[in-house]
Amino acid sequence: MLSLPAMPPVTGWRYSTRLSRDHYLRLDGNDYSVHPTAIGRRVELRADLSQVEVFCDGRLVAAHQRAWAKHQTMTDPAHRKAADQLRRDRLTVLPSPGEVDVERRRLSDYDLALGVTEGRPGEAAS
Repeated sequence: MLSLPAMPPVTGWRYSTRLSRDHYLRLDGNDYSVHPTAIGRRVELRADLSQVEVFCDGRLVAAHQRAWAKHQTMTDPAHRKAADQLRRDRLTVLPSPGEVDVERRRLSDYDLALGVTEGRPGEAAS
């Protein structure tokens, strides 16, 4: 019989992806929340028979117990709270839509630009 290798083999599931805006990752038909500060960044999901962990830049950003039922959504309350806070902060940063000053041109300027009439811009066509 051969001796055991110096490093144990990697077991379980492991994949890397970019975290979408909804800050959830899907594994085996179940969705697991990830801290929203990792949105848009590359994360690595590692799962075994009992745990699902997500890392971003080597930092743990999510840890959930593995769910074996299908179509479940696991949400960490801290992830939901952080996402709600980010949404509120975003709404206070956006300027309120006000009156926009738009320059208005006469139709004769477009006729002149397209070569339909002759003259200088701003002059009335005769």
